[in-house]
Amino acid sequence: MANNSPWHHLYKTKDWYRLRHHQLQAYPLCRRCESQGRVVSAIIADHVKPHRGDVALFFGGELQSLCKTCHDSAKQREEKSGVIVGCDVNGLPIDPNHHWNRE
Repeated sequence: MANNSPWHHLYKTKDWYRLRHHQLQAYPLCRRCESQGRVVSAIIADHVKPHRGDVALFFGGELQSLCKTCHDSAKQREEKSGVIVGCDVNGLPIDPNHHWNRE
C-alpha cells in the first residue's frame, strides 16, 4: 500500500481496522509461508485481488494474511508482473499458469 495512493484514506477507516483485525484473528499465519512449509506470523491483511481504489472490492473482496516480507516482495512483484512467485513444499511452482502446472 503506497502512502501517496488516492485510496490510502481507506486504510484509516474503522471498517478497515475491523476487517483487518478479523482476518488476522481468524488466520494468524502467513498464507504464502504456510504454502512453503514455514510457520510465520502474519501482520498484514492483504487484498487477494488488487482493489485499485474500488471501494466495493476494498471492503468486500477476499483477504489473505501475509507477513511483511511476503507482502512487500513477492506480492508486489506479482501485482506488477502478473506472475505468482514461489514454490510449494515439493519445489513445484505455485503459479497455476506456470507451464509445469498445465495439463
